[in-house]
Amino acid sequence: MSLQLNAWRKYIPSFQSLLIVSALLRIGLISYSEWHDARSVVKYTDVDYRVFSDAARFLVHPSQVNVGQGPLTKKFSLAVGNPYTRETYRYTPLLAVLLLPNELIHASFGKYLFAVCDLINGVLIYRLLVACIIPLASARAQESSGHILKPVVKQRNDPKNSTQGIDRQAWATFLSATHLLNPLVFSISTRGSSESVLCTFVLLTLFCALKCRWDAAAVMLGISTHWKIYPVIYGVSCVAAIASQTQPTGSGFAFVKSLLCKRTTRFALLSAGTFFILGALCHAVWGYPFLYESYLYHTVRLDHRHNFSPYFYLTYLTYPGQGNSNSSALPLWRRLLRSPLTSLIPQLSLSLGAGLLFGKRTTDLPFAWFVQTYAFVLFNRVCTSQYFLWYTLFLPLLAPRMRFSWSGVAVWAGTQALWLAEAYKLEFLGEHVFFSLWLRSLVYVAGHAWVLGKMMEGYAAGTLVTASQ
Repeated sequence: MSLQLNAWRKYIPSFQSLLIVSALLRIGLISYSEWHDARSVVKYTDVDYRVFSDAARFLVHPSQVNVGQGPLTKKFSLAVGNPYTRETYRYTPLLAVLLLPNELIHASFGKYLFAVCDLINGVLIYRLLVACIIPLASARAQESSGHILKPVVKQRNDPKNSTQGIDRQAWATFLSATHLLNPLVFSISTRGSSESVLCTFVLLTLFCALKCRWDAAAVMLGISTHWKIYPVIYGVSCVAAIASQTQPTGSGFAFVKSLLCKRTTRFALLSAGTFFILGALCHAVWGYPFLYESYLYHTVRLDHRHNFSPYFYLTYLTYPGQGNSNSSALPLWRRLLRSPLTSLIPQLSLSLGAGLLFGKRTTDLPFAWFVQTYAFVLFNRVCTSQYFLWYTLFLPLLAPRMRFSWSGVAVWAGTQALWLAEAYKLEFLGEHVFFSLWLRSLVYVAGHAWVLGKMMEGYAAGTLVTASQ
């Protein structure tokens, strides 16, 4: 690796230069979005951003029909608006609070905030690569070539005094660039999607976990789960990692027993406590609308709009008000199949099982979280391109320890392109292609499942053989 990196080291800018270029790119796109939206019917800004901005406006302009419904608000007659007055706002009210400057200062404030989170995510990826991941990959390379391993601590303390240190910084900068300069990443944030904020919370959780700062990791996991519910799956792999530290040589029943110890219980209580405290505070101000729109709605959500998930077609065929039979008159087994909760069985089984299987070593947590998230997105009842950002976030962290194949990249992108070509006929041409689109959704699931298998093989071939950490 060192010889290859030295050959093209001069073409890699410093990480500071990368950050500046990334910041200027985002500032330019946000400025362009303001110019474009003022002149075009087809907007650059995502519709979700208008939802966020409207929710913030409702928050600062309470009225008789727009007021928080929580017990604290009612008891003290607080003049706090209800962000859920805005239909389709189904996020934590803290997001609306965070975007109050949209109403008070400038309409594009949120976009700049999301762009800053993009940059923070790049910094976190860089620091994780330099401090934790690349040193382990370098140790693996030395071990494979029969070289005597040098202490990683010395390389970390003085990376500029060795060729490996220079290579480490160059490699980390290059991999960070794959995130910071990823069109999917910067287009989503500059169009006004809030995914970068959640990614910041997730990366902070991972950073604390890899540093074995489990109390901080638990708190950050609680915040992440409050922001959006899916990061709760990472708690399983964290518990597995803590349990393996407690019982390093445990396997089978001994490992299962170690899952219930003081350290894992402490982690679970801190994480759940943070989640419930934030939820209780939001409920005290905004009441039941917060609980329903942020969490309960997703358990009964029937999204009949086409999306990558093959579940959309069943929902479309049985959607209420479309001339379908009354679901209450159907047999129990058919009602169970139609229930949104049924899709959770394969989704959570794979996601949580992967966490227990791959999370036993702290150093494997990035890979465990990648597999968990990939499976969660692949088998989710609703899946759009935006969701892919949840797991591609971890790819720069896996690159030093994984063998990628171009065939996997081709299948991953090709199955999406195949689906999008048919979706275009439905969305823009108005053709009735629901069934053929559903068949392509099945191809998408099969193709992406195959890619996940290749990723697991690639990680197994390149992973370190080390003791539990």
